[in-house]
Amino acid sequence: MQRLSRLWQGAVDLLPDPSLRVQRIVAAAVIVTQGGIAVTGAIVRVTASGLGCPTWPQCFPGSFTPMPHPEVAGLHQAVEFGNRLLTFLVVLTAAAAVVVLTRARRRREVLIYAWLMPASTVAQAVIGGITVLTGLLWWTVAVHLLASMTMVWVATLLYVKVGEPDVGVITPRVAKPLRQLTALSAVALSAVLVTGTMVTGAGPHAGDKSLERPVPRLQVEITTLVHMHSSLLVAYLSLLVGLGFALLAVHAPRVLLTRLGVVVGLVAAQGLLGTVQFFAGVPPALVALHVAGAATCTAATAALWASMRERAEPEPAQR
Repeated sequence: MQRLSRLWQGAVDLLPDPSLRVQRIVAAAVIVTQGGIAVTGAIVRVTASGLGCPTWPQCFPGSFTPMPHPEVAGLHQAVEFGNRLLTFLVVLTAAAAVVVLTRARRRREVLIYAWLMPASTVAQAVIGGITVLTGLLWWTVAVHLLASMTMVWVATLLYVKVGEPDVGVITPRVAKPLRQLTALSAVALSAVLVTGTMVTGAGPHAGDKSLERPVPRLQVEITTLVHMHSSLLVAYLSLLVGLGFALLAVHAPRVLLTRLGVVVGLVAAQGLLGTVQFFAGVPPALVALHVAGAATCTAATAALWASMRERAEPEPAQR
């Protein structure tokens, strides 16, 4: 193990020192790819391509790539295989984050977040395999999406922490009750995401339309789930608005107000999109857009949470 560690460090040392700009670009790419894989997963589902590659890790028994098959349409194979190929881009950006930040000799906290990305990508690939092998059970699809949202959250924290100095003093920007209210809004977001996956589990887009192997669905009235999901979104938005008034009252730093304003705008747009989606009969394009909105709201909320504390370089000692 020590020899491998030395070889790793030696290989990294051969690379040029990455600038802070390069580090932030790589961290931003991690966010985009982690959110992007969730969107392409939604496209797989709404096009009924979930079993376009019916085995895992191979696409078909004996082949890692699509092949002519009388029971699986070529389009479904292409969509599902394309989603699997995007996994390589996710792995590439995650590995790049580890290499770049290790070479930059960033602090331990940043490196831990960086290493979480390839580790979680492997876990996500395993969850995806389970999803396929179990025939797209609704709760496996839900876990798959929630894992992606978790990775978007962690990737956003990585991006924020990359921009902070390694040697610095951590100070809260607002009082503890306001930080707790921000944490509560994150909990509300989690509830919104969970109920959203339940709506999906009972909805019309199961991921496959085969009559011989129907996909098991969540046996709950979808209108009930939609009302629960939308009510939680309203509660989430209300918490954010209340937080906004509280931040204005204490004259919070502008960065907090700006990030909160972005979150409020995104959540309001997501609620409007969900409403249109429901009354329009859940068209596939809006489903994919809704998943993209969920990833964006998750990233924005993570950035807001991370900004509640500031890590700044210590001021020079007075003589």
